[in-house]
Amino acid sequence: MPTLAYLDCSSGICGDMLLAALIDAGAPLERINDAIGSLGLPNCRVTVEEVRRGGFRTLKAHVQAEPEHVHRHLAQITARIDVGRLSARQKDLAKRIFVKLAEAEAKVHGTSVEEVHFHEVGAADSIADVVGTAVGFDLLGVERIIASPVPTGAGRIVTAHGPCSIPAPATAELLRGIPLADVKVEGELTTPTGAAVLAALADSFGPPPAMTIRRIGCGAGDHEFPTLPNILRLFLGESVESLSAEECDQVCQLETNLDDLSGQFIGHCVECLREAGALEVFTTPVSMKKDRPGVLLTVLCRVADESRLTELIFRETTTLGVRRSVVSRRILPRQPHTVTTPFGPVAGKLARLPDGTRRFSPEYDSCRRLAREQQRPLREIHAAALQAFDPNVDG
Repeated sequence: MPTLAYLDCSSGICGDMLLAALIDAGAPLERINDAIGSLGLPNCRVTVEEVRRGGFRTLKAHVQAEPEHVHRHLAQITARIDVGRLSARQKDLAKRIFVKLAEAEAKVHGTSVEEVHFHEVGAADSIADVVGTAVGFDLLGVERIIASPVPTGAGRIVTAHGPCSIPAPATAELLRGIPLADVKVEGELTTPTGAAVLAALADSFGPPPAMTIRRIGCGAGDHEFPTLPNILRLFLGESVESLSAEECDQVCQLETNLDDLSGQFIGHCVECLREAGALEVFTTPVSMKKDRPGVLLTVLCRVADESRLTELIFRETTTLGVRRSVVSRRILPRQPHTVTTPFGPVAGKLARLPDGTRRFSPEYDSCRRLAREQQRPLREIHAAALQAFDPNVDG
């Protein structure tokens, strides 16, 4: 059953706090260190110790690494991830976090993602935090992440570019579209690494969902605060809805009306939105002012992606405004599944209905690829895939 993770960020979030919480919740430290050790970072490993924060027991993670004087680019970091002994999903999660970081740094410094050179987050300890977090989520089987509103803290910090107010520019950019919490504490509660994890991986934000808790992990921050325990709590379990064969979440719906744009440009925008991570994009013919025919462009996306995809719509269309709303949806649990037909294997999605029955949907691209290889009609491959599915055999 898919695992739901809820992040209680009452005291903020940073890389080592999250890594400690994942280890405290059961992610094997040895396997995390094996993954980090395969990245080619000299003598880099994670150790943990039990500490107290605000009177509560928690785990503190320490990344031990040799001192460095290098600034790495995104391509250099992703190259290390590619050669590491990580699963495909672990590599994907880690890269998504670093891409978010690169996009934020590029935005605040007015440069490109390729030209960004990381300072603090390009150091070995920060790479270990991100990769360790990606490995931890994967080892715990986390498929969905919900987080609480996030406090940033107050005051000033010193960065590689000089002193600045909290939140730091990159952190603020990463937190666009993410709800903030009002916690009056002097100090940096949320770091760029922590904000990047939320921006890249969190599916929604809000109070704890209806869930059955199986494990709890606590990760400690560096400092003691007089008014609150500096702890990040991680709750693992299953949503109540998933136990009844349904899942609920929240997504952002973006809409805009277009009546002065070529269909070719609209098609290009739709393609760009899908490539940028939109959950769904579709168009609807509408009648606009003075009975002009137009197109309603609708985008469904994760809440954390709303700002980035809105900017893409402004860039690729002639619209002057985009409507935004957060909507709830009910979805069936699903998983990848492949069936074997007389023509070859066909990939698809296996969904479980509320009454417990299962339904297989062949993927169009998989059917089309096999139809071309075998020189058979697409409808014949699709029908063969449906016929090959056995609802009584676990996939």
